[in-house]
Amino acid sequence: MMKVVIVAILALATTLVSAYDPSPLQDFCVAINNTDSAVFVNGKFCKDPTLVTANDFFFSGLNIPGNTAANKVGSNVTLVNVDKLPGLNTLGISLARLDFAPYGLNPPHTHPRGTELLVVIEGTLLVGFVTSNPNKLFTKVLNVGDVFVFPIGLIHFQFNIGQSNAVAFAGLSSQNPGVITIANAVFGSNPPINPNVLAKAFQLDKNVVEYLQKQF
Repeated sequence: MMKVVIVAILALATTLVSAYDPSPLQDFCVAINNTDSAVFVNGKFCKDPTLVTANDFFFSGLNIPGNTAANKVGSNVTLVNVDKLPGLNTLGISLARLDFAPYGLNPPHTHPRGTELLVVIEGTLLVGFVTSNPNKLFTKVLNVGDVFVFPIGLIHFQFNIGQSNAVAFAGLSSQNPGVITIANAVFGSNPPINPNVLAKAFQLDKNVVEYLQKQF
């Protein structure tokens, strides 16, 4: 009986560990795309440590505002993850700059692999997240210097409620947190979800669903 319990605990521990970015077993593992002189770690090949330079841990450009006019929601996210900063590999962290036009929105979305910690640098944001069932909303108005945390995997949003631009920075607890924008995923999947499914799920007329699918 004791052996069964031990095996069950070990299996649970293994599952929990694999659900997050693994802890590094070396000082760093700079990611590269080819296999020359490399070791495979955490989904990326490690650059030969003797070939690593300071530039592997460097990214420039977060001082540049994102283009908030490039989409209908009036926001732009500049993500610095392991694909843009190779030195992040195995370190379990990434960073993003969020720019908002007046009344711009970072629409409801989730990060399946990371918790987000956001700080407002400019403007005023209405933010919030929704828990798993029974779907309680936690929401707050943030001003400059305010910080808010969005737990891993939960649907959340940021909305600029001011008449001027807003800027925020966010740290995420994964080198590649991923993002699922809810409206895009539901109404803009490829191939599209059967309209009858969405009509029943959202209690909408099928024609409304088909109209919404055309927007994405």
